[in-house]
Amino acid sequence: MNAEKGWSRSCGMQKSSAGLDSDFLAVLSDYPSPDISPPIFRRGEKLRVISDEGGWWKAISLSTGRESYIPGICVARVYHGWLFEGLGRDKAEELLQLPDTKIGSFMIRESETKRGFYSLSVRHRQVKHYRIFRLPNNWYYISPRLTFQCLEDLVNHYSEVADGLCCVLTTPCLTQTTAAPAARAPDAPVTLRQKTFDWKRVSRRQDDPEGAENPLSVDESLFSYGLRESIASYLSLTGDDSTSFDRKKKSVSLMYSGSKRKSSFFSSTPYFED
Repeated sequence: MNAEKGWSRSCGMQKSSAGLDSDFLAVLSDYPSPDISPPIFRRGEKLRVISDEGGWWKAISLSTGRESYIPGICVARVYHGWLFEGLGRDKAEELLQLPDTKIGSFMIRESETKRGFYSLSVRHRQVKHYRIFRLPNNWYYISPRLTFQCLEDLVNHYSEVADGLCCVLTTPCLTQTTAAPAARAPDAPVTLRQKTFDWKRVSRRQDDPEGAENPLSVDESLFSYGLRESIASYLSLTGDDSTSFDRKKKSVSLMYSGSKRKSSFFSSTPYFED
């Protein structure tokens, strides 16, 4: 792959001696088709390569452990977790819209509309695509005001701050685990001590000095200090008939009136959607 070689050269990273190693294969569509037979591999599965059979891959699923052959047109090779080789815009959107895919999941792929360029595809409310330009010196940029020596530096930057993108990059596409969560042992049953009390007696607490100290007539050990304080505050408010307040004014006083002036530093950036 010429684009991959360019990425490796610009980042100063060396691939294996064979030059064929990738992190995994990403399944682009169910294989075989459900119309033919139950699929062995499903879209979005990650496969580990066993061997290259000339247009076919012998691979094993990292989620199910099933081993079989799959044609090369049904998979994309993935390098460094997020650099996808062999898929277009439509397949990128399908993978990024799989269930349980998080906002900010992303991939970098070769651009379909501009040969020799890359595209950054990001899951947001919808999938957004940004064109990545490459300078003659093999530096990269999405916005011309900020260039990067390699794609890895670009990914690291936008993983820390959106800086004009739709959102911060969170995780590479298909990194979500498909393993079933471990069963959790059931919690031991909890028995609560209950004691009934009459709330009507509360209104007569001032008439009964002996009961004023504990108007609920319950063991104080059943309540935390904070709960007793909350109940006491509630009773002090409801007990005083002369106490009144304007709810509307109270809600207004809680509103935060901060400045809505937008900083000029975060002005719109001339990004190109691919």
